[in-house]
Amino acid sequence: MDLFTSARERRLWLWVLLTVAAIYATLFMGRPLANQLRDQNLQAVIFVLGMLLAGTAVLLHGWRTKPGKFEMSVLLGIAAVYVMFFFRLGAPERSHLIEYSVLAVFLHRALLERSTNKKPSLSPALLAIGLGVLIGLLDEVLQFFLPNRTFDPEDMFFNGFAVIMAIAASSLLN
Repeated sequence: MDLFTSARERRLWLWVLLTVAAIYATLFMGRPLANQLRDQNLQAVIFVLGMLLAGTAVLLHGWRTKPGKFEMSVLLGIAAVYVMFFFRLGAPERSHLIEYSVLAVFLHRALLERSTNKKPSLSPALLAIGLGVLIGLLDEVLQFFLPNRTFDPEDMFFNGFAVIMAIAASSLLN
């Protein structure tokens, strides 16, 4: 019995794995790299680029047809929520939103692909939210054991919230 239902599903799970690896790699490389990139202007450019890419991923994941007036109003509402949420956060939490939004899109897409080829036992959206939240929890638990890292329950909330926002936004657009 094959683990994957299609070549596309295998590719999507590879993207999930690469995204998780990149998130977890920051546990070990984040501080030295951040020290090299102290310039606020450079950090702002990197953040805006990350936001644009994450937003594009959410939009492309959610849109199946040409958007109408309702879909555009939903899109503007989602964009406003993301902008205000980012506005209230510090830089590290903002990066969590970008990372976990992209992870959520890949998780959801892989599970949707699986469900089209095999009857799912759970909703792909709910399962993607559960997996994304668990990955975020593990991210924070690992930090408890690492020197120069801080275990922060608030970050667990931001990770989970990013997952829920990305899947909800793309599901609403769909």
